[in-house]
Amino acid sequence: MRLYDTHCHFETASSVEIAAILSRAHAAGVEAVMAVGGSPALNAAAELAAEVAASGEGLPKVYFATGFDRDQVNTSSHPRPQNNPSVSPRLCVNPEHPPRAVGEIGLDYHYSPETRDAQRKLFAAQLEEARRRGLPVIIHTREADDDTLALLREIPSRGIIHCYTGTPEAARQFLDLGFYISFSGIVTFRLADNVRAAAAVVPDDRILIETDSPFLAPVPLRGKVNEPAFVRHTCEFLAARRGMAADDFAALTFANAERAFT
Repeated sequence: MRLYDTHCHFETASSVEIAAILSRAHAAGVEAVMAVGGSPALNAAAELAAEVAASGEGLPKVYFATGFDRDQVNTSSHPRPQNNPSVSPRLCVNPEHPPRAVGEIGLDYHYSPETRDAQRKLFAAQLEEARRRGLPVIIHTREADDDTLALLREIPSRGIIHCYTGTPEAARQFLDLGFYISFSGIVTFRLADNVRAAAAVVPDDRILIETDSPFLAPVPLRGKVNEPAFVRHTCEFLAARRGMAADDFAALTFANAERAFT
């Protein structure tokens, strides 16, 4: 089986822990991983994961994404980057080791609805930054699909809607804009009929899988600390739902991920 975990985080892991996590992933059939940022700490950890993978043997290939997510704003109406140079929409990129994508970025009105305006400004700035660099984006959207879609229509972009939990109708609109849609272990949860319905409308050439580790471990590992090796369970679950062999679905999503991050 040839697996690609298109979204994971390593913020609290040391280089030794990262190597162990990646070794277990490789043993489970994971050949590629996208380590994702979203804050200064997450950005640094994502780049570290790529460095660890490059320096070791028997590990998957690790790419990384850097960006500033919806939590990188004040509770005021202005994004923090306007008054804190340590968190800037202008990413500091090492030209010798550039990120493969900008992310994660986006909107989340579930926990912080009071920062909607600031979130939209920061998201728009990150979309412009990605467009300037010619990079795909990795987007988080929760209870904010209308505003996410509006900004993507205003600032044409390419990339991935990660850990999708929206409606099938919104999924179709993201697909119409050219985006790939990624599903995490949530799709295996007992009460996630809405997510399974959305996955059913995503065509074979646009679907991706991820862990969003260390969160959201899939059934039958729910409640454990998630890690890239566990993406295999999400792969097997969705393959069965689509009437495919798991190896074939893994190969399909691997090829999709390679296109998405080109």
